[in-house]
Amino acid sequence: MDKVTDQISQSATLPSDFYFDQEVWEETKENVFAKSWIYVGDEEQIFNVAVNTYPFFLLEKYIEEPLVLTKKDGEVRCLSNVCTHRGFIVSHHPGKNQKLTCSYHGRRFDLSGKFEFMPEFKEVEDFPRPCEHLHQLPLKKWSKFLFTSLEPSIDFSEMSEELDKRLGFLNMDDFVLAPQYSKIYNVQSHWALYVDNYLEGFHIPFVHPTLNGMLDYGSYETICDRHMVLQVGYADQGSETFDIPEGHPDYGKNIAAYYYWFYPNFMLNVYPWGVQINIVKPYTPQFTKVEFLYYIKDQEIWDRMNGEQIGEKTQQEDEWVVEGVQKGLRSRFYKDGRFSVKRETGVHHFHKLLKQYLTN
Repeated sequence: MDKVTDQISQSATLPSDFYFDQEVWEETKENVFAKSWIYVGDEEQIFNVAVNTYPFFLLEKYIEEPLVLTKKDGEVRCLSNVCTHRGFIVSHHPGKNQKLTCSYHGRRFDLSGKFEFMPEFKEVEDFPRPCEHLHQLPLKKWSKFLFTSLEPSIDFSEMSEELDKRLGFLNMDDFVLAPQYSKIYNVQSHWALYVDNYLEGFHIPFVHPTLNGMLDYGSYETICDRHMVLQVGYADQGSETFDIPEGHPDYGKNIAAYYYWFYPNFMLNVYPWGVQINIVKPYTPQFTKVEFLYYIKDQEIWDRMNGEQIGEKTQQEDEWVVEGVQKGLRSRFYKDGRFSVKRETGVHHFHKLLKQYLTN
């Protein structure tokens, strides 16, 4: 990573072996993902009248940490889902529960994770200890979207304040999940290659002809700030645009899309019809799952823009590119590349962040 430098005009990209080295893969798990805010889900979709406990694995097949969300009196918590007696999984299915009780030996916790009872333990000395409680993880929320972290090293307000500033006028709480459009894509590439591709509009005229027809490529703007990259797509003539109110940073501009990336794997693609959320999930150095969640605000604009068709076409084109790069990076003749100073500032920002967290 030595060739990734602060000055983009002098910097090279990450070396090709970054995407294949197993030691780097494991270091990334601990130094990138374990220390970042990871998307958990939509509070409204997770909890309903029949559910107040929701078990899940954080980044299944990668970190795969067993966790459980609980909700009581309107407060949501994120707890370890591993019994503090012998390590059995406590909660196995979403449900309505007054307590969390381990099915192995009957150890019981309240919904805040506090140890309450353990049968056949009267003779045990120095019990219970503080570590008998279920570990509670930090849990943050923007709009209805929940995030947690195993060991956060980033201030969540970086994300929430930025989104409030730019997207607050859209009233995201009112957006409605459209499960009929939402999908999970299997991409035969390293997760970071998918992010690399997302973070630049340089490829749009070459790879996405339909999307390119909606945007004014010459005005395309990339803003890098701390653990975020924002790409602003300006409208071509006749394209749908946001009705941006006075006082907004972009008032008076013809904007067709905001493309937000938050380190390391969360994207918000915001259009006049609503938002498409992308969560990039590492599985192996050669395989990634990308979840697309669609939230519709204006069905008429969605229909006019052929939102489903454009989203599907763009994803297929992106898969073709990143899977091609995954194959190309194995070449003995390629080691690294250089950045376009004008068009690849987002990718350079991402590579600098990876270098920062993996070499400190």
